[in-house]
Amino acid sequence: MSQNTCPECHSELAWKDGQYYCDFCQSVVKKKAFCPDCAAEMEKLQACGSASYFCNSCNELKSKSRVKIVFEKY
Repeated sequence: MSQNTCPECHSELAWKDGQYYCDFCQSVVKKKAFCPDCAAEMEKLQACGSASYFCNSCNELKSKSRVKIVFEKY
């Protein structure tokens, strides 16, 4: 099972039409990343097949292993 689970029912999320979707709850779910140091929402940067996270508050890149990922229902 993947780490992408619904925050309400904990079932695995599907990727549909460019967004996460819970088939069980029938709702769209948004993936957000938060800075491990200041808790501000972070910006995801993708290039050449890799992903990095940038914190505008700290003004620096953060390791994706330290980033806190949260799924929220719309």
